[in-house]
Amino acid sequence: MSHQNTLEYAREMDAKDPLRKFRDAFHFPNFHEKEVVYFTGNSLGLQPKSTQSYIQEELDAWAKYGVEGHFMAKKPWFSYHEFLTEKAAKVVGAKPEEVVITHSLTTNLHLLMVSFYRPTGNRTKILCEAKAFPSDAYALESQVKFHGLDIEKDLIEVAPREGEHLIREEDILSAIEEAGDTLAMVMIGGVNYYTGQLFDMKKITEAGHAVGATVGFDLAHAAGNINLKLHDWGMDFAAWCGYKYLNSSPGGVSGMFVHERHANRPDLPRFAGWWGYDKETRFQMEPGFKPMYGAEGWQLSNAPVLGMAAHLASLDIFDEAGMDRIGAKRDVLTAYLEHVIDDISERNADRCTFEIVTPRDITKRGAQLSILAHGQGKALFDALTEQGVIADWREPNVIRIAPAPLYNSFEDCYRFGQCLEAAIQ
Repeated sequence: MSHQNTLEYAREMDAKDPLRKFRDAFHFPNFHEKEVVYFTGNSLGLQPKSTQSYIQEELDAWAKYGVEGHFMAKKPWFSYHEFLTEKAAKVVGAKPEEVVITHSLTTNLHLLMVSFYRPTGNRTKILCEAKAFPSDAYALESQVKFHGLDIEKDLIEVAPREGEHLIREEDILSAIEEAGDTLAMVMIGGVNYYTGQLFDMKKITEAGHAVGATVGFDLAHAAGNINLKLHDWGMDFAAWCGYKYLNSSPGGVSGMFVHERHANRPDLPRFAGWWGYDKETRFQMEPGFKPMYGAEGWQLSNAPVLGMAAHLASLDIFDEAGMDRIGAKRDVLTAYLEHVIDDISERNADRCTFEIVTPRDITKRGAQLSILAHGQGKALFDALTEQGVIADWREPNVIRIAPAPLYNSFEDCYRFGQCLEAAIQ
């Protein structure tokens, strides 16, 4: 598609956008003196306008019923997480029994690694991407230490080659093959938070399984962004947060995936909790943990209903829009933003150039572009902020922007270009 960096073209594209009505379903920040361009859905998604009523419904139920809200509320709290399951499963391409919404992201990763990182004998190593998001890095380091192992020996990090920004997938596959029967687990971010690079999760899963390792993914930057097929790709486990592309409140609840082949495995070690116990006999409070079937068996505590209500408000929007339509707009919208940045860079090459370090191949990225600003520092980012752009800065000189398909428009992309050019000058 041949794009044009003009306001008329952007508005023409917006007029043809089948998802344009969803923009009005979200609150845009109004603290700035200018109308904002909100491009940080990869950090915190915007609040759906319906969120307040979803939470208020549960506050009203709490006021009216007290503890009896667990059974008498319109959406009984006892089983509240079940209202989210099927819709969340559609977002990530899984069967409902493979998904549960509960806890927070890093909590879920730890709970899953208790079950799926089982170093024994010579098979002790974890393979991950270098410079993973700190939460993942710390979680992996602590898992290795928890088992009395050595980070230097037992944590394999695959990095970009010298002079490159992206990790070559062949290097990941080669590292898995080389580790062979010493590899206990592969755990990688499905979309790299810094570059926006999307990894071939199916291929990585197959390679890990071929050498006898378990395979899991952190999907914080993938869920609600990428058209996922977790069941078909066959990974053992995955977890994701609800507050980035899924717009479900700051620090909101997290999703967990466990492939159905592990659905009925009470033999898997786990850190158990009451809400993961077989719900038919849960209130008999017998000794000896009997896990529920599927991903629900990894729950610890009863549902944090207010956070789940916020998540349900967003999932209902995703359910109406559909991931196929969201993905189709994502690719066109991100490609248009890429065109705008290239045009601005070319016109201002005497002052600075912008290198998009995110893959140009749309099959290797989602709704994020990471821009390396050559010849500019944080002053450029600060100038963008003054223009009303809400984006993300990463040292030493990378600006991360994410045009979220549900609420960002083509005109947002055009306006970003105008703000970028003004910031340069």
